[in-house]
Amino acid sequence: MCFGSKKDSSNEPAPKPAQIPQNISSRAPPASASGKMPQDFAPPAGPPPSKRPNGPEDYAAPSGPPPSHSQANDFAPPPGPPPSQAATGFAPPPGPPPARRNDDYAPPPGPPPRQDFASPSGPPPSKGHGGFDDFAPPPGPPPPGQSGKKHAWEEAVPDILELPPPPPFFAAHDFSPTNNATEQEAEAGEDFCRSNPMLQPEALDPANAQAQQQSNFRLLWINQKVTIAPRCLGKDGTTDTSIISWPPLYSVSAHGPWATGRTKVIYYEVNFLRDSRQEISMALGFTVPPYPGFRLPGWHRGSLAVHGDDGHKYINDRWGGKDFVQPFKRGETVGIGMKFTPVGGDGVSVKIFLTRDGVHQPQYEWDLYEETDMVQDGGVKGLDGFRDLCAAVGVFEKVHFEIVFAPWRWKWQGLEEYSKHH
Repeated sequence: MCFGSKKDSSNEPAPKPAQIPQNISSRAPPASASGKMPQDFAPPAGPPPSKRPNGPEDYAAPSGPPPSHSQANDFAPPPGPPPSQAATGFAPPPGPPPARRNDDYAPPPGPPPRQDFASPSGPPPSKGHGGFDDFAPPPGPPPPGQSGKKHAWEEAVPDILELPPPPPFFAAHDFSPTNNATEQEAEAGEDFCRSNPMLQPEALDPANAQAQQQSNFRLLWINQKVTIAPRCLGKDGTTDTSIISWPPLYSVSAHGPWATGRTKVIYYEVNFLRDSRQEISMALGFTVPPYPGFRLPGWHRGSLAVHGDDGHKYINDRWGGKDFVQPFKRGETVGIGMKFTPVGGDGVSVKIFLTRDGVHQPQYEWDLYEETDMVQDGGVKGLDGFRDLCAAVGVFEKVHFEIVFAPWRWKWQGLEEYSKHH
């Protein structure tokens, strides 16, 4: 509560405030004491515009209840099938539709249409609608001529049990199971090859060309413990030694298949005499000259051989070679050859083969270009028909043998036939 001063204690009425002239037309009319609007704003006489002629009632809804209040059957379809279904034979059955139930949309009785592809007599009761067995073959045996017929893949893929065993591509050994040279000797052989590269092919002089034609070959680079005669003898304690023939058995200028267009086969045999020791300490092969005479053929570049002590084949391989044949035996005759066949332009196919006691068999043959070991195999350069090749016979320890170059003395007489048909 506020309390005024003594000047405010008079009972005189308060002075009226000064009147401020205003635009009466812009001011809203004051309300009457009863709270109603002044009569200046009363509605005009007569009905409101919505009730006058030509008013909104001219567009009133038609008589009758609105569509939401009509009967459900007001919109029933006309009798008969719809036009789009009249010609298909799927018109609804005559008469009023049945009462609406949950099974109003159940499939018609009987199997679905795709059951028509099952057996002619219809699916058995155990078959489900739409299952994988709806398309089962008809009952009974298949028609004649189809029983036991193989699928295409069975005809294209042969039975692996009928195939021969694969060649031993990866049967390389780290060392021989019988005899091995020292690492120092192997390195000495590599040093020799680096210092003495393979000779380039050259035409033979008349004397050597005649000797080659007459199979009159000389033997070179002989160890002092090896006696050369019609029969050769390696004595006890003989170290690794290679005996090389001259002139070459294969001469590029005279026998190159790309130049002559003919197949060339070189071959020789060795007789192991019965006074040799039990283990045949020999190696039979070919090499490009020059070759280290203190190493066996097959261990270094440009050479290959089959070793008689372990039966392994060696192609520029100073390790343990690869499995090939059974070891050689005393009293046996073993022959080794190479076959050069022209292929295409300057291509040459090269095969190495072996005979034993005059018999050649498929397992005694291999392709020069067969898959090789990347680490242990040093390549076939020089053996591919582009270098002159000499016979190379390796000897160590005691062995008594005879080298046969003359064709009329060979036990194997199939060279001419082999040249034509293989």
